[in-house]
Amino acid sequence: MSPILIALDVDRIAQADTLVQQLAPHVGGFKVGKQLFVSEGPAAVAPIVDRGLRLFLDLKFHDIPNTVAGAVRAGTRLGAWMMTVHASGGHDMLKAARDAAHEEAAKTGGTRPLIVGVTVLTSLDNARLAEVGAGDGVRAQVQRLAALAQKAGIDGVVASPQEIGLIRETCGPDFAIVTPGIRPASSSKDDQARTMTPREAVQAGASYLVIGRPITGAADPAAAAAAINDEIG
Repeated sequence: MSPILIALDVDRIAQADTLVQQLAPHVGGFKVGKQLFVSEGPAAVAPIVDRGLRLFLDLKFHDIPNTVAGAVRAGTRLGAWMMTVHASGGHDMLKAARDAAHEEAAKTGGTRPLIVGVTVLTSLDNARLAEVGAGDGVRAQVQRLAALAQKAGIDGVVASPQEIGLIRETCGPDFAIVTPGIRPASSSKDDQARTMTPREAVQAGASYLVIGRPITGAADPAAAAAAINDEIG
């Protein structure tokens, strides 16, 4: 299955549904984030789960452990295949998310969703990270949070492709690495500061590639996705 997860960064279910229809044969799943979820509510996941496709629910939960656990339970009931939390929420929060996913899946008889922790947003560089108190830089912060996530027992992390090798060295071959900031060589970086091409990211050890505008904004999204799959090889 393709490692591409399509970012459905649109406002309406109808827009998402069109993209899902076009791209389902070419990709490994679809990401619903804050823009679509806030616009349409839980119904936003219907174009994905109703077709039996992989739903990456990217709401980046970051709160006290009990609140995050409740959100993860709700996401599990929605049919999420993978969900994000902020790794900076700490060990207890990460463990609560993991436990809630296990418990809710067992209760409902469904498949347990993967829980992955966001390390450092791809819009941040060393200078911007220092502004929020992490003065030892992006790589040190990513390594610290990836190790914390693994210790807490969650399935992997979200990190820029430039930190893939560091995470593999720290956490080993079986830890999932989800990489936004993927841009084909011909594409604009938009608001991403730490990017890599799809082929480079897969060769570096990425598990999944989150791609939005280079595919969804293309004149022919299906052709754009197929071309990236060809590039990955």
